[in-house]
Amino acid sequence: MNFNYAGMMKQAKQMQQQMLAIKEELKGMEFEASSGGGVVKVKVNGEQELTEVKINKEMVDTNDIEMLEDMLLVAVNDAINKSKEEAKNKLGALTGGLNIPGLF
Repeated sequence: MNFNYAGMMKQAKQMQQQMLAIKEELKGMEFEASSGGGVVKVKVNGEQELTEVKINKEMVDTNDIEMLEDMLLVAVNDAINKSKEEAKNKLGALTGGLNIPGLF
């Protein structure tokens, strides 16, 4: 039984290039989420970095800042989860569904 190391290395290099291309694509994507019926809107990029926060000032009760903080947490976490799910879907297609630690 012969094992083709050169072929395996070539496949690994191709996979690495595809992964880099997908990561670059994800980097340029934006994921938006809102909470409180649109009181808080946020955007994150494909690297799960917060890029924008919008707060509808007309709807904010300055006597209830805790509610605003909660809405902000919900929106940010939702946007980050959307970004992670997209990364998992795109990279999962490349890895054939294998869960590779540190990849997702």
